Amino acid sequence: MPTSIVLVWLSALSTLNLFPCANAQEHAGRFDPLQYVDQLIGSSGGGNVFPGATLPYGMAKAVADTNSGSNQGGFTLDDTPITGFSVLHDSGTGGSPSLGNFPLFPYNGCPGNDVNACVYPKTSRTKLFGNFSKTSVHAKPGYFGVTLNSGPQVEMTTTQHTALFKFTFKGAGDADKPLILQDLSDLSDSRQDNGTIRVNPKTGRITGDAVFVPSFAQGKYQPFFCTDFHGAEIADSGIFVDSRASAEVHELKISRSINGYPLPGGAFVRFANGKKPVYSRVGLSFISSAQACANAEREMPNFDFEKHEADAQNAWREKLSPITVDTKGVDADLVKSFYSGIYRTMVNPQNYTGENPLWNDGEPYFDSFYCIWDTFRTQFPLLTILDPKAVAQMVRSLISTYEHDGWLPDCRMSFSRGYTQGGSNADNVLADVYVKGIEGGIDWKKGYDAVKKDAEVEPYDWCCHGRGGIDSWKSLGYVPVQDFDYKGFGTLTRTISRTLEYAYNDFCIAQIAKGLGHKDEEEKYIGSSGNWHNLYKADQKSLLPDGTNTGFTGFFQPRYQNKTWGFQDPLKCSKTDTKSVCSLTNNGPETFESSVWEYGFYVPHDQARLIALYGGPESFVKRLNYLHDDKITYIGNEPAFLTVFQYHYAGRPAESARRSHFYIPQSFSATPAGLQGNDDGGAMGSFLAFAMMGLFPVSGQNLYLITPPYFESVKLKHPLTGKTATIRNINFDPTYKDIYIQSATLNGKPYTKNWIDHSFFTEGKELVLTLGSRESKWGTLVKDLPPSLSANTGLNGT
Repeated sequence: MPTSIVLVWLSALSTLNLFPCANAQEHAGRFDPLQYVDQLIGSSGGGNVFPGATLPYGMAKAVADTNSGSNQGGFTLDDTPITGFSVLHDSGTGGSPSLGNFPLFPYNGCPGNDVNACVYPKTSRTKLFGNFSKTSVHAKPGYFGVTLNSGPQVEMTTTQHTALFKFTFKGAGDADKPLILQDLSDLSDSRQDNGTIRVNPKTGRITGDAVFVPSFAQGKYQPFFCTDFHGAEIADSGIFVDSRASAEVHELKISRSINGYPLPGGAFVRFANGKKPVYSRVGLSFISSAQACANAEREMPNFDFEKHEADAQNAWREKLSPITVDTKGVDADLVKSFYSGIYRTMVNPQNYTGENPLWNDGEPYFDSFYCIWDTFRTQFPLLTILDPKAVAQMVRSLISTYEHDGWLPDCRMSFSRGYTQGGSNADNVLADVYVKGIEGGIDWKKGYDAVKKDAEVEPYDWCCHGRGGIDSWKSLGYVPVQDFDYKGFGTLTRTISRTLEYAYNDFCIAQIAKGLGHKDEEEKYIGSSGNWHNLYKADQKSLLPDGTNTGFTGFFQPRYQNKTWGFQDPLKCSKTDTKSVCSLTNNGPETFESSVWEYGFYVPHDQARLIALYGGPESFVKRLNYLHDDKITYIGNEPAFLTVFQYHYAGRPAESARRSHFYIPQSFSATPAGLQGNDDGGAMGSFLAFAMMGLFPVSGQNLYLITPPYFESVKLKHPLTGKTATIRNINFDPTYKDIYIQSATLNGKPYTKNWIDHSFFTEGKELVLTLGSRESKWGTLVKDLPPSLSANTGLNGT
């Protein structure tokens, strides 16, 4: 049988799921990671992902928008109708919906061919015409398609700054004149005054702009668009305001309206008949409509849908191909979860280089760091392995933002200062990239100046960058409750979590200082990285709601300026607490989105000292077990990530493997509701990917904790050195009963450390793990433990 026929036949069988543990192309001797990318994972149940068409880090992000309460990424599969099809989005965020500007909406025709008989306001058209069947939804890298119950099928693909839609008017009659409208709204209905739109009556080109408000930031932003049509004869065009339209008027400038809800307004183009598909090309810019048109004409000169879809797939294939796994025996849904998680790490942040209206210094500009508090832990570390060139550009962008805006951002979107959730966690990102030897044109002197400023200078508005309470931090060694801070202003809460995060931020700064030869400053920041200890209250107990003692003593607690202690229930803001609001509120608690119990483990740089405070490794493991077993932690939020693997520091790497194999199958699945919590710009996806790879990062340090991968082998080809690192399991068990490392070799030599460094990837080393069904002595001796500032004493094997 010819090979081409075999491939077609195998592909068809794969579609029918007759190969549940492997893929058709693997059977044919090839491996294509795109077949395992399911963009609809996280599109319901609060995952808030962007499931549409885009390029890696692409500015253009095309998808159908729904009116769900979880439509932060645009489209959801939760039985809510479609409001329109827009081309700017973020992915996996919390807060209010972001972007979703200038949506298109198609009709097979207007009743009686009267343009006034079509429905224009978003709320009305959504209710009457926005319904669709879930079976009509198709998503794959570079492509999204759905069919409205009213007839139009809408397919879309993208280039970097441009989206291309294909409208097929199913069921349209010979007398129908299909209409496509474009309005001046966004997902959050945040448009401000003076939105403008114009349509050329000869060509049908629609251009316009409006000012909107970002979802989790201060400020405003102004996108521009340029929409062209191709494929069918244009009958007429015009504008609409509220529910009325006219083909006699072709320009509109519209106010926000008097009641606070943006008045509906936009433009439409109508076509002579519905027998031919209509292609709609939407160019984007944050500079001008002329630049939006130029972007579209340069990137999509011929409206070639198939070409651009194929180009987008190839771009994604190139980004995902450095990592290959042996899928033999592994449930295909696990492989889908793995590759889909990696895919989502490259959706945001977005490369807006050349589109920054605020400054142009020749440096890359990335937007939608939303937020670094979420993404520094696993997303950035994963990209340092798989896409170090892009990471270098992102760091250069962060440093450029520091130069022009004054501080590194902790959160940034739509050219606006996002709200700071904890510490100055861009410091951790820069340190992580620095210690792993990534250069890529980064000016590390400027980078060090930026992180040092975070530690030394308090901004007036530390709500949105930098740190607050720096005077108290320096004089007291912690951030006090009810701090007297007259130099800068922000939400005076989160004093425990900010203290712990500032301490780790300072440790990260010290790593850069060390590398640059600033010995005195290295010692200074190493010193202040120990400030976390000043909030440790050795006699503090933790009681359950019924008054029962949890049996553990010694927790972080808030302190006042006079050094007296305050009190926060260690279980407040835990998963057991269903009443507290633990986000950015003026009356919020002293921990952010997590409890004192969980923050009690957040000392990534000095686990040895923390373990000693908690009574030694056995007591530490008991406490960590209690955190997980009694469901105090929530794996759907980022502070939980490292706690899954912190058993390594107590000489119990087998327990980390056991926890990983509890959480992954329980909490993640290849379904629309398959994420715990929202994806947070790829944070969830990268956590999942690292856990399944078997190497978990401690961001800000040249350090990966070793657990067995979920595959017989994992290979990672480094994009810069071209060398391939391999992790291989001997006695691999796809039922995951044998998940404990009995012994290991690195490049053929016995290896007992329970961690490796970044040279594993750059030098293409081979790590071979022999597995068994019971915990062994591997990785348990003091000499095998991950590095810690304090000496490891009193641990196993001393």
